[in-house]
Amino acid sequence: MDDEVIQRVFHEGGREYFQRQPSTTSSSSSILQSLPLHVSFDRGYYLLVKSIQELRETKKGLVTVGIGGPSGSGKSSLAEKVASVIGCTVISMENYRDGVDEGSDLDSIDFDSLVRNLEDLTKGKDTLIPMFDFQQKRRFGTKAIKSASSGVVIVDGTYALHARLRSLLDIRVAVVGGVHFSLLSKVQYDIGDSCSLDYLIDSIFPLFRKHIEPDLHHAQIRINNSFVSSFREAIYKLKCRSEEPNLHSASAFQGSEAHTDNFIEMYLRPPSASEEARINDWIKVRQSGIRYYLSLGDQRIVDKNFIIRPKAEFEVGRMTLGGLLALGYSVVVSYKRASTSIINGNLSVSLETIDTLGETFMVLRGTDRKTVGAESLKMGINGPWITKSYLELILERKGVPRLNTPPPLSNTSVTSTQEKVIVAPRPIRTTPNNVTRLEDLSQPWTRSPTKSKMEPILATWHFISSDPPHADNVVIGSSTYRDTMKLAPMPDSYDLDRGLLLSVQAIQALLENKGPPVIVGIGGPSGSGKTSLAHKMANIVGCEVVSFESYFKSEQVKAFKYDDFSSLDLSLLSKNIGDIRNGRRTKVPIFDLETGARSGFKELEVSEDCGVIIFEGVYALHPEIRKSLDLWIAVVGGVHSHLISRVQRDKSRVGCFMSQNEIMMTVFPMFQQHIEPHLVHAHLKIRNDFDPVLSPESSLFVLKSDKHVAYQDILKILDPSKFCSSVQNFIDIYLRLPGIPTNGQLTESDCIRVRICEGRFALLIREPIREGNFIIQPKVDFDISISTVAGLLNLGYQAVAYIEASAFIYQDGKILIEVDHLQDAPSPYLQIKGVNKEAVAAAGSTLKLDGSYTTKSYLQIVLERLPAVERSSSGIHSQQAARLQELVEFIQSQGSSSSSDSSQSREASPIEGMIEDMQTRIKRLERWHTINTVLWTFLMSALIGYSLYQRKRQ
Repeated sequence: MDDEVIQRVFHEGGREYFQRQPSTTSSSSSILQSLPLHVSFDRGYYLLVKSIQELRETKKGLVTVGIGGPSGSGKSSLAEKVASVIGCTVISMENYRDGVDEGSDLDSIDFDSLVRNLEDLTKGKDTLIPMFDFQQKRRFGTKAIKSASSGVVIVDGTYALHARLRSLLDIRVAVVGGVHFSLLSKVQYDIGDSCSLDYLIDSIFPLFRKHIEPDLHHAQIRINNSFVSSFREAIYKLKCRSEEPNLHSASAFQGSEAHTDNFIEMYLRPPSASEEARINDWIKVRQSGIRYYLSLGDQRIVDKNFIIRPKAEFEVGRMTLGGLLALGYSVVVSYKRASTSIINGNLSVSLETIDTLGETFMVLRGTDRKTVGAESLKMGINGPWITKSYLELILERKGVPRLNTPPPLSNTSVTSTQEKVIVAPRPIRTTPNNVTRLEDLSQPWTRSPTKSKMEPILATWHFISSDPPHADNVVIGSSTYRDTMKLAPMPDSYDLDRGLLLSVQAIQALLENKGPPVIVGIGGPSGSGKTSLAHKMANIVGCEVVSFESYFKSEQVKAFKYDDFSSLDLSLLSKNIGDIRNGRRTKVPIFDLETGARSGFKELEVSEDCGVIIFEGVYALHPEIRKSLDLWIAVVGGVHSHLISRVQRDKSRVGCFMSQNEIMMTVFPMFQQHIEPHLVHAHLKIRNDFDPVLSPESSLFVLKSDKHVAYQDILKILDPSKFCSSVQNFIDIYLRLPGIPTNGQLTESDCIRVRICEGRFALLIREPIREGNFIIQPKVDFDISISTVAGLLNLGYQAVAYIEASAFIYQDGKILIEVDHLQDAPSPYLQIKGVNKEAVAAAGSTLKLDGSYTTKSYLQIVLERLPAVERSSSGIHSQQAARLQELVEFIQSQGSSSSSDSSQSREASPIEGMIEDMQTRIKRLERWHTINTVLWTFLMSALIGYSLYQRKRQ
């Protein structure tokens, strides 16, 4: 599907298209209908990167991209993320403001200069682009852009797809959604159905329908951005009053330069608000110079001394503020905040003076909770900490302003041509099978708010009583009262970002109303994102996560029955939960997946300071388990859904249509019968649309080389205080559906890769991005059961390639170095992995690997090394084909027995010998690796000791 989309991007317009067509046809309906696709932000990012890469290979000269959309839709974020991968030049249209106009008026854009700059670059000439100072409200100079270094140029701006620019663009991208849709949803909820959707759009985005929306229909890639706020990269804050401020009192900030900003922050109360203050219903607007930033509701979490905030603020136009005031919103609180800050990486310290309060506060911010806490201790700051917002402090001191009666909103049409009242449709989360034409949508894709029945931005948790026999005798605060109070389930399902926020708020509500301990269970199918959610919650509330994998029974694991409820040691799990419930220390098992046996126990105690424990696993919401839990969370989607979509796509390519239900029954045979029925009872249901293979948020940058590097050189670039190492053996199996069109060669994009490592099966269903020397891949593989692999084989997939390898892994928390020894390969391959692209590149340069990198997959490398005469009909070595056939037969037999819950007894399979052999080799490699590490450490210690001895003698 992705390849088809990319080809249509090239065939349906672009710079060459406009050069061939008369100018009068540039806005014809054929272009409007060119690509009626409405993809998610993550998939749009992936498609854009792949389109740019393929276009660079097929044309000479500069590739130009325009990313347009309304304010707050996420277009600038998309441009930045693409630039971080492609390494291109981003030209912001905000620098082309003409004069001191503070709005987003089309007349304020200097199109002549922008067109001239783009024409210079496309002709291979260097050019000077203007720079605009938003505080001084004027241009202050120019910036040189060299054509030789600009293989790709992205124009980012509200009017990036304007007719003046379209003839200069190769790829046109429209981004809608984000805060743009969310604000429409919020306003319609606040006001009700007294106004049509078009009227609201014209009020708060007055230029959208006339000047912006028509241009967006010319896009080849159309992105619907459902992202509004996220705790995935939360900001942790510590705040206290400052009597004698000193920003340089900590070593982390010594030598850093302070800078000062001045803001005006105001809160808008909806016209339908009551007298009492409900700050979650208010809209916050922050003004910085001529820029305005908006956030919906007080989306923060307070945990002990920490204020935890998501990324929830987005830039909007000045006219949006005026439109809200015209609709009846009123400014109830406004204050000035003067901030002097010092920033060091992901940590900052600020002195913030609030004019209304007449006080100065010191605020520590960072993306890591422990780092922020440790820095406060270094600075000698012990509080008292303030967890209230500035708004709450002002309201406490001055009270809530009285309501002003807003002007009534007319129930009649604004004009005779005004459309009738429009009920906003459901979110556009469509697949190509459901929506293929613009006319299929109940509303234009550019203006659809996110819900049909508008709801508050933040939902509220409520408690219900289970009505015990003697409820009248229950004493509030007693254990009986605790047992009778239950959370009321949320009526709707939520995306991962909002689900994370609601999960933490539910924990806080339980702590406040029932007290500790709060025991949370997160359930869902394999690959849905349970583990990721659990650890994100744990990072915020500071608690432990216990995986149900710890409770596996050895005999079931050796039979690969991970998704079978009988694989759990239920009696031990019940004992652990009971001990935690009663405040006792308990021993949680430790399971070694490599050996398939329990290796010991670790003590676990839920402290009063935290009071929370999270259990996560496929069967966490099973009736026998959830009755002992306080909070039930169900997660669906993730790789579970993506695999179903991938199989449906592959089947359609070979002319066979299968419903998603048919695929799910085959690939996930345990889900509908044994897992799904339990999920409907959850207090919170989360839809995980996040695709870590596509998303730039989960990028892992990889450099690969076959150049030999000495072990001691690897140690030199890693932090010795955080160094750790391990050895792994893995087998990669590539599955492909016969009949898929190819060019005669086996490619990774046509296959589903299954990795067998430490007795586990992991899945990769999409080819990673390759750019320059880098491979950009997801941070983690996704575990699946053996029955899923067997289901794929039963659907007709064939095992067409087999790779066996051993890996030595060295890491320090920032950089991971993996030395892979492929079977039958003459030399090992070294991979450097990390989330920081520059750090990975620097490590490669230190190891003197520049010029030796390859972006080929191991599948490509193995196939290229095989002589044609030694290849079997499946494209692999004949000896490997026999071993692969044994492995396939084993998977099919075990997968069938797992899904049918057959007898526990089974015959030994030849493949078990292969797996045992792999485990034996791992043990040998680990012993060799340990001896090597000890000897090298001893040698280095001796050298350092001798060097120190010589220095003392001198």
